[in-house]
Amino acid sequence: MANHYDTGYKELFSYPEFVQQLLEGFAPPEISELMDFSTLKLHSGNYITPLFEEKFEDLVWSVQVNWQGTTQEVYLYLLLEFQSRVDRTMPIRLMHYVACFYDHLLKAKATTPGKGLPPVFPVVLYNGTERWSAKHDIYDMVQPTPPVFLQPYQPHLRYYLIDEGAYTDEELAQRHSPLSGIFSIENAATSWESLQQAVDRIVAIIQADPHKPRIDPIITRWVKRHLQRLGAGINLEALTSLVEDKNMLAENLENLVKKERLEGRQEGRQEGRQEGRQEAEKYALQEKRETVRHLLSFGVLNDEQISEATGLSIHDIAKLRIEGKH
Repeated sequence: MANHYDTGYKELFSYPEFVQQLLEGFAPPEISELMDFSTLKLHSGNYITPLFEEKFEDLVWSVQVNWQGTTQEVYLYLLLEFQSRVDRTMPIRLMHYVACFYDHLLKAKATTPGKGLPPVFPVVLYNGTERWSAKHDIYDMVQPTPPVFLQPYQPHLRYYLIDEGAYTDEELAQRHSPLSGIFSIENAATSWESLQQAVDRIVAIIQADPHKPRIDPIITRWVKRHLQRLGAGINLEALTSLVEDKNMLAENLENLVKKERLEGRQEGRQEGRQEGRQEAEKYALQEKRETVRHLLSFGVLNDEQISEATGLSIHDIAKLRIEGKH
């Protein structure tokens, strides 16, 4: 995970109001509406995973949920996923991480096997340019589909995906929260002009927020990191408040917009994005073909079934079947 996200987003989601905005604005309402956000509590997310021997520092919150007249504590497992490509092993990773978290709770005496394990709501927050295409449940990775008598014995763990880039500007504007403004800034990184508009929008959101004194410095720090990552080339040391210093920031962004127009940088970036999409599509096609070769080796499914499972055309599957015979 890139360092600027590791720092910036972890700071954002170490504050309960941003966790609340994430759940209220982007999680299923049938889940978020049951949560008592005044009970949000941050827990340590630092574990050593015995399988991969790696340290991961994802965020874990607990929140009380009121369900059918009873109150129960639920753990929100928030995984920040900001890699350039979709990680198709995510279901396996999530299963491993949640298992490690449960192991941590047992070792810390937060519960016992006799008392049982608390429910977990795993959320993956992703902001890559390629739309997320990995499976959401590890059960869906088990191929071919097991016979009925084996299905009850297969693993199940589903995570909820929040893919920032999948939301349109209109959808983000409807949410009208500081976090939706941050997502707009992320999505606007294709040009300085669109970034300028997104910054203007988030400044207006902060100005109208009743907790402006608290959230303004938090979002200001995030925006400064984001502009540095984009190589804005402007002096950000004096920027301490998006609200108080909005004129200074607006002037700097306007200069970048003028420079972009003069040098045709936006056109160049669009070409770069097109090349990136083509590369991503090429990579996805290669993965589909590998999956098809794997399924063909089993000799269980016909071409139509494989096409439905992988999205590859029947014509291409037929060609791969012929290649496999030579």
